[in-house]
Amino acid sequence: MQDVLFLLSKVLWALLRPNTLALALAVLGLLLVWRGRRFGRWPLALGIGWYVAVFALPVAALLTLPLENRFPRPATPPAEVTGIIVLGGAVEQRMTEARGIPALNGAAERMTEGVALALRYPEARLVFTGGTAAIDQSGPTEAETARLLFTSLGLPAARLVLENESRNTHENAVYTHRLLNPQPGETWLLVTSASHMPRSMGVFRAAGWSSIIAWPVNYTTGNDPDYWWDNPFPTKLNHAEWALREWVGLAAYRLMGRTPALFPAP
Repeated sequence: MQDVLFLLSKVLWALLRPNTLALALAVLGLLLVWRGRRFGRWPLALGIGWYVAVFALPVAALLTLPLENRFPRPATPPAEVTGIIVLGGAVEQRMTEARGIPALNGAAERMTEGVALALRYPEARLVFTGGTAAIDQSGPTEAETARLLFTSLGLPAARLVLENESRNTHENAVYTHRLLNPQPGETWLLVTSASHMPRSMGVFRAAGWSSIIAWPVNYTTGNDPDYWWDNPFPTKLNHAEWALREWVGLAAYRLMGRTPALFPAP
C-alpha cells in the first residue's frame, strides 16, 4: 500500500503541479480559441491568470509566510542535545555521482545548519534521513551524498547516523524512529526548511517523536513587505508552487492519518 501511495503522489503532482498545469491550460485555451471555441477563454484565462497573479501580486510570500512562521526557533537553544536530525531534500545525488563532489540545491541550509549544530553540540549524533524520492529507486541515495559532504567537512564518520530507505517525509519520521528508538528525556532537533516544518513536525509527532524540537532553516521570505517583491519572476513561481505543494501535502497527510492536525502548531 505504501508503494501505491508513493507512486500515486508522484504521478498526481507531476500532472497537477501549478506552474505546469497553468501552462497546459493556457496552451489548451489558446488552441480552442484559435479553433473558434468560445469556452476556450476559460482555461486560457485561468492559465495566464496564475502567471499574472504571481508576477503582479505577492502570491508566493502570502502562501509561504504562514508556513514559515508556524514554528519559530527556540528563544533559548537547549543546553544539551541528543541528536540532530536533518531531513533529505537538499542534495542532488545524481549530480554528485556524475561529478564526484557533493551537489546541493536551494535547500542547502539544511545541510550547512546540520554541520553548524554538530559543532555546537559535539556530543550529539548527526542524523541524516533520506533515500531517494525518485520513482526509479536504482540510483544513489541522498544519504550517500550526505555522508560524503559531512565527512569532507571534517565530521567523524562515527558521529553520523544515516537512514537511506525513506522516500518522503512520512517515511523519514517512521524509519528514523525505528532506527534510533528515542527515549524519554532525550532532546532531538529537527532541521528542515521552514515552510516544510509544519508537515514535518506533524508526522514526526505521529511517529512517536514526543520531545522533538523544530529548528527551521532555509527561509524564503520575511514579514516585512519589502521582502515580498525582491525575487525575480521565475523564483516567485518556484516559491509559490513549493508553498502550494506544502498546503496540499498537509491536507493529504491529515486525510491519510499521518499527522494529528491539519496545520500542526508548536
